[in-house]
Amino acid sequence: MQTLRARSGHITLSVRVHAGCEDDAPTVLLLHGYPDTQRMWDPVVRVLNREHRLGVVTYDVRGAGASTTPARRADYVSERLVDDLVAVMDRTMPDRTPIHLVGHDWGSVQLWDAVTTEEVDVRLRGRIASFTSISGPGLDYVAYALRRARAERDRSLLSAQARRSWYVYAFHLPWLPELVWKHQSQRLRARLNRAERMADGHWADTLADDGAHGLNLYRANVRQRIRRPRPGRTRVPVQLVVPELDNVVLPTLYRYLEELVPDLTRVDVRAGHWLPRQEPDLVAGLVADHVRRHC
Repeated sequence: MQTLRARSGHITLSVRVHAGCEDDAPTVLLLHGYPDTQRMWDPVVRVLNREHRLGVVTYDVRGAGASTTPARRADYVSERLVDDLVAVMDRTMPDRTPIHLVGHDWGSVQLWDAVTTEEVDVRLRGRIASFTSISGPGLDYVAYALRRARAERDRSLLSAQARRSWYVYAFHLPWLPELVWKHQSQRLRARLNRAERMADGHWADTLADDGAHGLNLYRANVRQRIRRPRPGRTRVPVQLVVPELDNVVLPTLYRYLEELVPDLTRVDVRAGHWLPRQEPDLVAGLVADHVRRHC
């Protein structure tokens, strides 16, 4: 493994590179969500790298782990997150060889922004070979799905997703969520471990800071994008992995996605939100199969 630093504006990102077993092996970029760090992917990385012989890149998003923390909420807007992805791709794949993207939770949310703009963003055009999305719908699509559900008067979808999204509203409260992360991080860690059946070693030592800093992902993006969504279409081959027991994202929320993503493969699995930690072999296998289909 090689540890690198990638510069994105005034932010420095912590990057790890696991070279493929062959010079021409495809490379997969795995992006973590909230409140994780790139460590979340470690079990998946081992399987992809050793058993499937793929190159793997991971990085800590801004404000998490060993990456630097922006001073302003505005520095967390989706455009800056895409800038970070481009910086990491330039640092690790300077020859512009296409890379296969995989995101979980907020990692998936922000990768949707890259995937749906790659045709018009010259920095990304032709550089995304495929995308695997796990438990993280794009914000443009969420707005699209909610509008469709309202038009169809599907109150069950609207109310069920609203119940799962209670924490999003809480995260917009001033100072209180930061206070909870500062003083109750151990209790939150234990509660998440019980709910998701995960070992305590899943979480980084920086969890309290990562949780507090990452609140700005929600505050800088969610309301703004739901009110003013973009088209959200892509021709990139997308594999949608849907945990049926996800307590964050309602599986039926994705029912309209094929209208915006024509090359879509959906895989439903019997697991919870933190699927990459719960079933790393399964996730690695799904990713490797999708990569092979789109090399």
